[in-house]
Amino acid sequence: MRQFAPLSFVLASLLAATPVLSAGAALAEETVTAPKEESLPAITVSTVRMEHLRDRVVASGLVAPVEKVLVQPLIEGQPIESLNADVGDTVTAGQVLAKLSESTLRLQESQFEASLASAQAQVAQAEAQLLEANAKADDAKRINERTTALRAQGSASQAAADTASANAVAAQAGVTVALQTLEAAKAQVKVVRAQIDNLDLELTRTDVVAPVGGTVVERNAMVGAIASASGSPMFTIVRDGALELRADVAERLVIKLQPGQKATLRTVGMNEPLTGTIRLVDPVIDTDTRLGRARITVDRNDLVRQGMFMDADILVAERDALAIPVTAVGAAAGGATVMKVTNGIVSRVPVQLGIREGGLVEVTSGLSEGDLVVTKAASFVRDGDHIQPVPEAVGTN
Repeated sequence: MRQFAPLSFVLASLLAATPVLSAGAALAEETVTAPKEESLPAITVSTVRMEHLRDRVVASGLVAPVEKVLVQPLIEGQPIESLNADVGDTVTAGQVLAKLSESTLRLQESQFEASLASAQAQVAQAEAQLLEANAKADDAKRINERTTALRAQGSASQAAADTASANAVAAQAGVTVALQTLEAAKAQVKVVRAQIDNLDLELTRTDVVAPVGGTVVERNAMVGAIASASGSPMFTIVRDGALELRADVAERLVIKLQPGQKATLRTVGMNEPLTGTIRLVDPVIDTDTRLGRARITVDRNDLVRQGMFMDADILVAERDALAIPVTAVGAAAGGATVMKVTNGIVSRVPVQLGIREGGLVEVTSGLSEGDLVVTKAASFVRDGDHIQPVPEAVGTN
């Protein structure tokens, strides 16, 4: 048979448990009524700070001569007797590169000398004829004057006077002919002398000389071939051996380039980069490739070769400037913007940008040194949001 606890014992147990229940109820009520603290999103921010930035333009192209000089023979039709220069030789201005045959020209020289002697003999003969004509003219003139005087006195007939006058006129005409013959003979002498002078010039041109100093990069001449200016050049010389990199540049970047800007040049297999300077920026854009071209002189021509492919890193600008991470920049209808953080409140601020280097970009207006900006503009924050700024880790950019 089941036994129950005495009633007095149950009442005593209930009385003892009452204070514990009251305390638990009070604690629960306090927990429900206590206000909750607001939880703000933690957003990484970057500090606007001064950085040393370099604006660079990257380009590439082939090495080519700054100036290429073609050497052609100055006389036609003479065989090449000898060649005194080869590809790779360094030559000076006026140096003899090849020798042409003189045999034909020497034969012409002998012929011209004979023609000159003949012309000089004709001059001497014409001078003698002129003297004879002058003597005859003087004699005819005296006879005419004497006959005219006698006719005036009635001692000579009219026929004699007419004959004397005609003879005087004819004798004077003979003087004129003799004088013209002499001038023609002298002119022939001048012609022959000019031919001899021209021949002497051609003889000097049998020496094919370098018009400029530089490096021979091509030789087409062969011993025994007939020299002609209408064919391929006998030699090709790079003036002073100067080479340049003809670097192709994107159309939008060409406007940044100016003569005098420095460049760092690299190519495959070269341990150390070379240096160069922009000599010229072509004034036109290729209509097919939409590329511009910068001509960069190479400081060490001995380390490069014509036709070599190289990359160029051109320094366009360099300065200390306010900078922020590139990721902090967003885009709006009016241009670039950043999310500036002031006392934990986000606001969208328009900015003007400048040099970009690596992960940083220059801010030319819109921010001051020490301002905070949201590191990633694409974060889920809006103008007017409250955030918990978290400084970016050092070296993340």
